[in-house]
Amino acid sequence: MKANVWAGRNKVEVRDVPDPRILNSRDAIVRITSTAICGSDLHLVDGYVPSMQDGDVLGHEFMGEVVEVGSGVPRDRLRVGDRVVVPFPIACGACAACVAEMYSCCENSNPNAGAAEKIFGHPVGGIYGYSHLTGGYAGGQAQYARVPFADVNPLKIESDLSDEQVLFLSDILPTGYMGAEMCDIQPSDTVAVWGAGPVGQFALDSARLLGAKQVIAICPAPYRLRMAEQAGFLTVNSDEVDVRSRLLELTGGRGPDKCIDAVGSEATHGSAPIRAYDRVKQAVRAESDRPHALRQAIMSCRSGGVVSVIGVYSGLIDKFPAGAWMNRSLTLRAGQCHVQRYMRPLLRRIEERQLDPTRIITHTMPLDEAPRGFDIFKNKQDECEKVVLKV
Repeated sequence: MKANVWAGRNKVEVRDVPDPRILNSRDAIVRITSTAICGSDLHLVDGYVPSMQDGDVLGHEFMGEVVEVGSGVPRDRLRVGDRVVVPFPIACGACAACVAEMYSCCENSNPNAGAAEKIFGHPVGGIYGYSHLTGGYAGGQAQYARVPFADVNPLKIESDLSDEQVLFLSDILPTGYMGAEMCDIQPSDTVAVWGAGPVGQFALDSARLLGAKQVIAICPAPYRLRMAEQAGFLTVNSDEVDVRSRLLELTGGRGPDKCIDAVGSEATHGSAPIRAYDRVKQAVRAESDRPHALRQAIMSCRSGGVVSVIGVYSGLIDKFPAGAWMNRSLTLRAGQCHVQRYMRPLLRRIEERQLDPTRIITHTMPLDEAPRGFDIFKNKQDECEKVVLKV
């Protein structure tokens, strides 16, 4: 089959790779119809997530048709011919984390748990196409994918909704929603979202859906801010104004009640000196992440507020404002999204037209053009917001 693979730092290639096969009775094989390029894929391509190997199949946002089902998957749960969306975290459904609906922390789905424990202190769950720290699973930017624990994870789509309407249930829509949910939004709240990329746009939508009085998008990319404005949100260009000062103006001097970091490890927010500082430290691997957005969120959030972190961080950061966090009684919440918890409720919201995930799609292309898709997405060419690959 054809698949888009990691071919070294700053390089991806579409290659012929072996077809996946059933390895466990609880597996299924899915013929992929649509997949997508995620912002966190860029962290892999840029070389900031360790343990990638040449030929690793990329991609963790995918959906398609079930073509084979293992003998251990109940037929009332999944059958050949079912149309499914596959969540990016791989969950066993039975461990303590899964029982608590913290699916991305699954204790049984990562065969390389020991390596992850050395980096993170405790193991993390398996993730498709996201390095050998998270299991080394082949990803979904391919014609077919093996889906472990198929009796637990895939969401059947039994309506006539298009792929584009439901594809993002695999990751970025639940991720944006969880970022807003962790804020415990109240009707009087102002919510500020750092990053107007795909996850940031869905965090904006979710904050409004959950009842925030005012929602503000912060980003240095004008076309992404225009997209947020067209959806009815206030915007702040972080390249043109001092973010904290502007947020104080918009909130009567108090700062936002809730702040969401939807940027993560390769932020381009912040002043020129601090950008240069972090870029140099990251380039020489003295720091694995550039936390400009996180610093701004902590310093901007009102005292007693909540900072919610859904942007991906992979290791260590420098100059973390611990004093502001502790002395001003801020609550910091973070996590890889527990996607399975949110898929069905969000599907209902899509069906009821409360959410329109298609609004962020700017580019659609065949799988063979994945390297071009990565290039325009990474370099923000052609006002690229989200690339969907058709298989």
